[in-house]
Amino acid sequence: MDLDFVLQRCREGDQLAWEALVREFQGRVYGIACHYVGNSEDARDVAQEVFVRIYRHLAPDIDRQRFVPWMIRVCRNACIDHLRRRKAHPQALDDQAQMSNTLVDGRHNPEEQWAANSRKRLIYRAMQQLSRLNREIILLKDILGLPLEQISSMLKVPLGTIKSRSNRARIELAERVLAISNRAGGEK
Repeated sequence: MDLDFVLQRCREGDQLAWEALVREFQGRVYGIACHYVGNSEDARDVAQEVFVRIYRHLAPDIDRQRFVPWMIRVCRNACIDHLRRRKAHPQALDDQAQMSNTLVDGRHNPEEQWAANSRKRLIYRAMQQLSRLNREIILLKDILGLPLEQISSMLKVPLGTIKSRSNRARIELAERVLAISNRAGGEK
């Protein structure tokens, strides 16, 4: 997909281009929203709100280089607005509810799927135990692949702080994963 062309067509009101843009980025926006708001229903609402904001505010100077970071910033701000309205912090998803929303993947057998889902749930639980800043740094840097300079600008935190917190956040995440794994292993 030629993103510059699609963005230009969206600015001109081309509905097919808009649909292509939404299809291309809906998974990423939904994933970011899930990390912030903590449940799939709210994440779907936030994702829809994000695309409405993008549609209304797609500026002429936003090209393919700036679009993804801008979209992530719009998504993050929409999530924060949602959490403020809800006046609560993100809560961990119920494992059974999360599993019921998972589509069956025919490429793997059920044991492989269970193991993969177990690892995802473990990481998710561990991430929920991190501080808000550490969780955001891991999401933005390690999951979404944004450069540290953009993360610094987005979070309004000095670059040096982002660099040091990034390493500490990974170490803390690893410690949380091990602690949860050890507790689960001891309960058997």
